[in-house]
Amino acid sequence: MLSERLKSELKDYPDFPKKGIIFKDISPILINPDIFNELIENMSKRSVYKNADAIISIDSRGFIFGSAIAYQIKKPIILARKKNKLPGEVISKNYGLEYGQDSLSLQLLSISKFKSFAIVDDLLATGGTAKCIVDLLETQRKNILGVHVVIELSKLGGRYSLDCPVISEVEIT
Repeated sequence: MLSERLKSELKDYPDFPKKGIIFKDISPILINPDIFNELIENMSKRSVYKNADAIISIDSRGFIFGSAIAYQIKKPIILARKKNKLPGEVISKNYGLEYGQDSLSLQLLSISKFKSFAIVDDLLATGGTAKCIVDLLETQRKNILGVHVVIELSKLGGRYSLDCPVISEVEIT
């Protein structure tokens, strides 16, 4: 089963990026072409993308999965970037992480002609990152069809901070 194979590939790094955090490293998945290919094929078949006009992938590891899915299903990809990384008119929002604060931005020109979005990231923990993008899209009266992640740390309850469907390929309790 893919979920179990993905779990077995993940590497834990305790106390990274700060004490008390266990960092879930996806690098072993990325360096295994068979598992990575199977993961992208599986993710690309999820129904959240069917009615999406575009995919939003979140800086930075979300770009890996979002771009591969967008390529596979032939949908536009929009990048949610860290502060001061996008040119032109942007909307931005600060949000909390389990280990600090950050900010994400969307380029208004990139989202202007689309109405419905699927959001892709590598990991859902407390939900702050995904909620930031959901909130930004809602300020522009956009539809969020769901958040799709490779890994969900379910004990942190991130999905409950989101007012949209959450799909995870691997759930870690």
